[in-house]
Amino acid sequence: MDSRQGRSIEVDFFRGVVLIVIVIDHIPGSALSHLTLHAYALCDTAEVFVFLGGYASAAAYEAVLAHRGVGAAQGRFFKRSWEIYRAYLLTAVLTLLSGALLAASHLNATAADLSGWAPFAAHPIRETLHTLSLTRQPYLSSVLPMYVLFALCVPATVPFARRAPFAALTASLVIWALAPQLAALLRVSDLANWSFNPFAWQLMFVFGILCRLHPMSADFKASVTARWILRLAIVAVAAFAAVKLFVLTQPLPGAMKQHLAFSRVVNFIGVAIVAAYFVHRGTIARLAAWLPSVVNVGRTGLVCFVGGTLISVIVDTATPRALHGTAGVAAALAGDMVAIAAMLLLAKTWRGTLGRQKARASVNGAGCR
Repeated sequence: MDSRQGRSIEVDFFRGVVLIVIVIDHIPGSALSHLTLHAYALCDTAEVFVFLGGYASAAAYEAVLAHRGVGAAQGRFFKRSWEIYRAYLLTAVLTLLSGALLAASHLNATAADLSGWAPFAAHPIRETLHTLSLTRQPYLSSVLPMYVLFALCVPATVPFARRAPFAALTASLVIWALAPQLAALLRVSDLANWSFNPFAWQLMFVFGILCRLHPMSADFKASVTARWILRLAIVAVAAFAAVKLFVLTQPLPGAMKQHLAFSRVVNFIGVAIVAAYFVHRGTIARLAAWLPSVVNVGRTGLVCFVGGTLISVIVDTATPRALHGTAGVAAALAGDMVAIAAMLLLAKTWRGTLGRQKARASVNGAGCR
């Protein structure tokens, strides 16, 4: 990945694409979801999202460290953990409210059931405590609790990975290999029942940190070895695609994603190597320059993730289900386009609001001097 200091437009572009795809993939009747990563690989956007989170976290920590010192860098990620926790609670509330509205309106029974509204309505106090303690996460909010933990670990993980990358990678691999057993030891918080086992998924986060802190040199990227690695990665990605399309035609066990199965890790590494090649060639930067609205989504990641959960439910509910054939495909595509447009509009509106707030603050500050 790009090793330049400062914010990477490639990372923001990838994050924007991933956030949009997450929304599309959570619309059951989506037409475009048949073209997204999960349809052609054993991994999906979750691996990409967590990897980019580690990459961006390392970049942010190093930037704050360079300009304001260790204390500020540590404080930034303790604050970030709290921000993610609040976003998780907001996502949980929106999910439950949408479930309540759907149940009351007798619409989209599947989404209403997945929202967790029924058990919440039956036992509101118990379910509220479970939600607050991260014991149980309403549908679509389940990826955020592990991010709360990862943000808390950044001040320790990034310096360790900077000083001793091989030790950091080895430790991460050991934790990943023992992830189901480690989760089972923490029954007190039902960690074993999380949709994303953080002991397993920290491997993706650490991969991202290491790629930011220790990028490949330009000489290595131009070497014969790098070209052979790229060829092997392309073959691996094609092989996994063939297996997914023609062999593993049924849904895979949930535990494979929950505990980040070996096959998912290998498939992701192949995809990442191919993506890194296009980053090195400048292709992704050119795409980002042509699609600044997607970059905006990546730069408003937390807001777009929370808003995207609501967008996916609304579009899913509004898309006609009785249509078939060409009409059904057209309706599904229309729903996808509405979802994408809503994400782009949300990002643009949010960034515009922040820009106006900063401008007012600057004017007020100048007036006080």
